[in-house]
Amino acid sequence: MNNFTLGKYVPYNSFLHRMDPRVKLAMTVCLMVCVFLAYSTWSMTFLVGGILFILAVILLRCTHMGIKDVLKSLRSLWFMLFFLMIIYIVVPRQTHTLPIAWEVGAWVVYWDSFADAGKIMLRLITMMTITMTLTASTKPLDLTYALEWYMTPLKPLHFPAAEIAMTISIALRFIPTLLDDTSRVMKAQASRGVDMEHGKLMQKITGITSLIIPLFVSSFMRSEELANAMECRGYDPTAKRTRYRRLKARFSDFVFLIVANALLAGCIYMCVTSFDVFALFGVTAL
Repeated sequence: MNNFTLGKYVPYNSFLHRMDPRVKLAMTVCLMVCVFLAYSTWSMTFLVGGILFILAVILLRCTHMGIKDVLKSLRSLWFMLFFLMIIYIVVPRQTHTLPIAWEVGAWVVYWDSFADAGKIMLRLITMMTITMTLTASTKPLDLTYALEWYMTPLKPLHFPAAEIAMTISIALRFIPTLLDDTSRVMKAQASRGVDMEHGKLMQKITGITSLIIPLFVSSFMRSEELANAMECRGYDPTAKRTRYRRLKARFSDFVFLIVANALLAGCIYMCVTSFDVFALFGVTAL
């Protein structure tokens, strides 16, 4: 559980840490859209996906975190990715553009199945890298301000922008805390002889039950302590909110925002027009 770093803020004096959180949130959305766009060929899909992945890793390195932290956070999802790859291979495809990988009787497996699985894996890792860059370089309170600022136009419609922004911020903040509590309860139960990895199915179910119940109790206790602390500090969700420190974007923030939007516009253009960079050099794309 200690390997899960999503949601943790890493204090460091980098240009990403100094950037306006509203700009970082907008850049994150732009990059996410670029990741999930569908391109004309497999070659373009993996070319654009690889470029976005490299860009995401470079931005993550600026926060003093690396791709190893992303892979450790995805450790619990590797089985799901392997299972997804098996599903893509076993289930026959309706359309295919790549040749046959192998054929056993009536069962035909195309290379498109492996390409689909690789695309999903690349998208997931890139998405986690971008999200981790945002949370590692942005304080939870600044992220709350950014979310509330974007929801400001909805306030005349009596939309609870401040409450929703605070809820999202608290949820992001308490992801590492809950994981630490889970690790602590697992070690405590293991010291009492509870084996969650070995034994029969009923023994594993009993071990998981002994983990979930203390975790729920600890979560409710933390939520009650947080509610009491917010009430003691005079937090009133219906009152007019004021700011001790107001967000102010700099010229460099606008430059990064323009670059992110230009990247998004380029990806949308390649997606809509079925642009193929390999065709410009006379290379047959897959």
